[in-house]
Formats: sequence, C-alpha cells, structure tokens
Amino acid sequence: MFFKNFRRTAPLTVAVLISLASASSALAQEMAKPTAEMQAVLDKLGALDAKPFSTLSVPDARTQASPADAAHAVQWEKRISSNPEAQVTTKDISIPTKAGTLAARVYIPGGTGPFPVVVYYHGGGWVVADINVYDGAPRALSLGANAIVVSVEYRHAPEHKFPAAHDDAWAAYEWVVENIHELNGNSDKIAVAGESAGGNLAANVALMAKEMKTKQPVHQLLVYPVAGNDMDTPSYKENANAKPLGKADMEWFVKNSVSSMEETKDPRINLNGRSDLAGVAPATVILAQIDPLRSDGEIYAGKLKDAGVGVDLKNFNGVTHEFFGMGKVVPEAKQALDLAVADLTAAFAKAK
Repeated sequence: MFFKNFRRTAPLTVAVLISLASASSALAQEMAKPTAEMQAVLDKLGALDAKPFSTLSVPDARTQASPADAAHAVQWEKRISSNPEAQVTTKDISIPTKAGTLAARVYIPGGTGPFPVVVYYHGGGWVVADINVYDGAPRALSLGANAIVVSVEYRHAPEHKFPAAHDDAWAAYEWVVENIHELNGNSDKIAVAGESAGGNLAANVALMAKEMKTKQPVHQLLVYPVAGNDMDTPSYKENANAKPLGKADMEWFVKNSVSSMEETKDPRINLNGRSDLAGVAPATVILAQIDPLRSDGEIYAGKLKDAGVGVDLKNFNGVTHEFFGMGKVVPEAKQALDLAVADLTAAFAKAK
C-alpha cells in the first residue's frame, strides 16, 4: 500500500522538491548584506565618487579614492584615535634587485629587539595601489605581533606584466633574509603576508623558498588571496556585483596583468592547480564573505590541508574585499587582525 501511494504522489513530490531546490539555489546566489559598519565605509567610498575599476582607465583607477581612504574618512568623522598604531615608527628604504630598485616601508615597534619579521605585500590586482594605500594592516601587524614589518613595493602592470610582480616579491624576500639584521630584525623568525594580489605573492614566496631550499618563512598570512583562474566559482557568482570588488573588476585586473589569458594557467597565478604544496609553511587564511575571491581562498586552504600543511581558515561574514586593514572602524577587521597576530606570535615563539 505504501509503494502504491508513493507512486501516485511521486510526480507532485518531485515537482515540489525541484521547486524548493531551485529556490534554494537562487538564495545561495544572493549576495549577503554588509554589516552596518562595513556599509558605512562603502557609503563613504561612494560619496568620494569611487567608480568600479572595470569602468576606468588605469590612470584614473590609480588616482581615485580607495577603500582605505573611505575607512580613514569614517574614522575621522567618528573621532576615533589613530593611536596606538600611529606610534609605530616607520622608515622608508630601497631594496636593490636585478630589475631595479624597489621601494619599501619598514614598520618598527617599540622595544629593543631583535624583532621577528613579516614581509608584507600589498593588494591592488598587480595594477593599482601602493605601500601608502596599504598602511593600516602592516602598521597594526607590527604593533600587535611586536615585529618588524617590511611592506614591499613591486612593479605594476600593465607597464610591467606578469611575472614582474612575482619576480620582485621573491627578490625582496631574499634581500630581507640577508639584510634585515641591519634593521634589528631576526631572519630566523620571518613570516610572509599579503592581501589579495599580495596574498598570491606571499603564497608564491613561501612556495619558492621551499623549492629553492633556502630559508623558509615560519608562517604565511594570506588575506583573501588570488589563488585560481576560475571566475565561475560560487563566490564569483554570488558576489558578481559586489563593491569594492566585483567580477567585472577582477576581469579588468586580469586583462591588464597578463599578456594572454593562457598565462592565467601558470602555477604562480593558479595556485589551486598546483600539486607541490606539501612542506610549505603553515598558513592563516582570512576571507571575506562578500568577495568574489572567497572561493579561491577556501579551495587553496583545503588543498594546503590535504597536503599536510597546518591551516587556520576563517571567513568573516558581512564584510567585503579590502576589509582587513579597517580595524579602527569595522569590528570584523579587528577580529581578523587579532587572529593574524595570535597566529604570527605563536609561529615566532615556536621558531628557533
């Protein structure tokens, strides 16, 4: 009797299930809403007349207001103090490489040292931004981890296309390893860190150090890293129209960064296609919910784990790409920074 009734009602049940599945799929593709604090930054970015990268020329994209500018404006309006991070000392230096001189900013905490070291690579899709735009994260990391942070500049596309930035990132790391003692740093306790395109650079430096059998970083901090060449992932679909970074913006960055789309298959860009991750430094992977790159980071973290690499993965809800350096005005950014500091401090303490 049960099977008879089931057969008679099955078509309706299946139809309902299909309908429910479709509704669920639609909901899964709906972009999440930012927190009130994150939305305040996005609103300020709009008020500063920032436009989607995909609609701009490269010169215009480089000169318009950044998310960091918006966060600073919100901080100023709320009369939030810049201390204690503002008390971190900075020193601008030049790093010599075979391709020319790279600018870098050294963040130095209070104390006597010698200090552990973080080599930090800024974001900007390898096209825009610089060490001035990305000041919040390295400054806060220096204070929190009581470490010297060397924020490294690198050549930008389209003037210098792939792999120029990757070559510069490695050259800068090699220089820091050999010379940081002159700045009261301890290269036996060195980590790499980066955001977005810079997260990709940091991951590549860790992999390169292993491949070259040279001094490996004790930890890698990867904040929403570019880790794949697939722009059809769940997070790309979900956050196609996200601000300040959407799918069309990522397509714009890629178009300007490589000489041909074939180059996006290179293992330095498509980290998620690699099979040589075993033995690389443990990683902290910090992601934003409202970000096309979220799936990239999730996949890479999973591949690192599968290769036996220690991974601390955390996705922060209600925040967008670029949130990490906004600890003064976005609570989730402060939480992400605290996580990064805790993991870096533990890695430095464990290093001999």
